Amino acid sequence: MPELPEVEVVRRGLDRWVAGRTVAEAHVLHPRAVRRQTGGGADFAAQLAGRTLGPAERRGKYLWLPVGEANGNQHCAMLGHLGMSGQLLVQEPDHPDETHLRVRLRFTDGGRELRFVDQRTFGHLAVEETDLDGLPVSLAHIARDPLDQAFDEEAFFGALRAKRTTVKRALLDQTLISGVGNIYADEALWRARLHYDRPTATLTRPLAAALLGHAREVMTAALAVGGTSFDSLYVNVNGESGYFSRSLDAYGREGEPCYRCGTPIRRAAWMNRSSYFCPRCQRVPRQRTD
Repeated sequence: MPELPEVEVVRRGLDRWVAGRTVAEAHVLHPRAVRRQTGGGADFAAQLAGRTLGPAERRGKYLWLPVGEANGNQHCAMLGHLGMSGQLLVQEPDHPDETHLRVRLRFTDGGRELRFVDQRTFGHLAVEETDLDGLPVSLAHIARDPLDQAFDEEAFFGALRAKRTTVKRALLDQTLISGVGNIYADEALWRARLHYDRPTATLTRPLAAALLGHAREVMTAALAVGGTSFDSLYVNVNGESGYFSRSLDAYGREGEPCYRCGTPIRRAAWMNRSSYFCPRCQRVPRQRTD
């Protein structure tokens, strides 16, 4: 599933190619793509026709473009989540339809279309109301991400210590910190030398600060090269893959030597996912006996 760097790459593409353009018509080709839209595909299309889309924004793994009213006010937005395989592509109108094309937006200028392509149909689009700050109402529970200038570090440290959970579960908790998924959690934990099952209550403030710093570093580095692509499912709006998979230190490297100590990286089943770690650098936490 795309994480913060991949979604931010898509947001930048939408901001360049889509923001400021007026929708001529929207076509929903698969109902699951707009399953969260009240009124279904017809309502989705009606909410967008004749409306101008504003600058692309993001909260964690969610994207949205404000939908302008005739008087210039913006009180709703087209919200999107890429799910496991969703792609938002800008294509020339005469470009052949993609096999898994779900939604098409045409614009009044006759230029490139916006297409939502989703093989597994876990992603979705919807037009919904926004709050006074322009945030889609369904995202009120989603925390800010570590690259957001308004991210509250002190609140994060306090919540991290207060949670009775383990560190990787906390990193994937989108109500605590958004945008971090399985790949970048493993990468940040490897850099911080922390085992994924370490209880959050045992993290000192310096350790928590180091972990947050490593999460920022790895996602910033991934963003600089277009994100992480392991297959053809993640691409930017122009259909181009990211290259950070070549720089991963832990994720996907089972059996390969740790770049710090040479110990083979291990993979462990974890919450229907996999966790990659160095058994020497990232010691399994001791079990309490009391």
